[in-house]
Amino acid sequence: MRLAVAGATGNIGALTVAALERDGHEVVRMSRSGGVDLSTGEGLDAALAGVAAVVDVISMPAAGADETVAYLGGATRRLLAAEERAGVRHHVLLSIVGVDRVGGNAHYAGKREQERLVAAGPVPWTVVRATQFHDFAEMVAGWGERDGGASLAPLLVQPVAPADVAEVLAETAVAEPRGTHLDLAGPEPQDLVDMARRTHAARGREVRLVPTWSGVFGPDMAGEVLLPGEGARIAPTTFEEWLAAQR
Repeated sequence: MRLAVAGATGNIGALTVAALERDGHEVVRMSRSGGVDLSTGEGLDAALAGVAAVVDVISMPAAGADETVAYLGGATRRLLAAEERAGVRHHVLLSIVGVDRVGGNAHYAGKREQERLVAAGPVPWTVVRATQFHDFAEMVAGWGERDGGASLAPLLVQPVAPADVAEVLAETAVAEPRGTHLDLAGPEPQDLVDMARRTHAARGREVRLVPTWSGVFGPDMAGEVLLPGEGARIAPTTFEEWLAAQR
């Protein structure tokens, strides 16, 4: 099949491209560096010619809720309109487990807008909602690291390997549209602070970690809010297996 990946130069995008090409598909890499600009629509029609399905894994730098909703919403509208013109038969969106249960986070607001537009749009669709990736704890701790210490929320998550996410996205893209959401998670729940501690240890780093709800993530994300729902697809790679590969 001829398929397109929006956000192809990012981590998940590159892994998805690799998975699709390994399986013999022709992949159009849609990115600004490749001449496709979702903020203006430039290059979209040419890129989507003959494409059967699109995998959307676009993201944006941290910003406020209004900016995030405006950017991701605008990009999604332009992408769906171009897909309709090109006769694309399946739109696959990468979203987040718990996106409809968290109110105050800007990125979640942007993903909710994407989901709304995709579900109401003209192209048959599937949304893959993934849990946080295995490197998420290290990334969050790095946002606030100062003088050998870092604060982060004690989130309960069920982390998933990026490569496993890419495999499911590739599999979904070549299947029939579901018109619904699929939760995807790793095998086991983990505590974010403990994940950060273990990741730092695997990399030979010592960082003093302080659990707090006063940072980027608030108490509306506590408890089981970020865990997958019943019937979720469980990916095979454990956090321990991912950690072992980091040493």
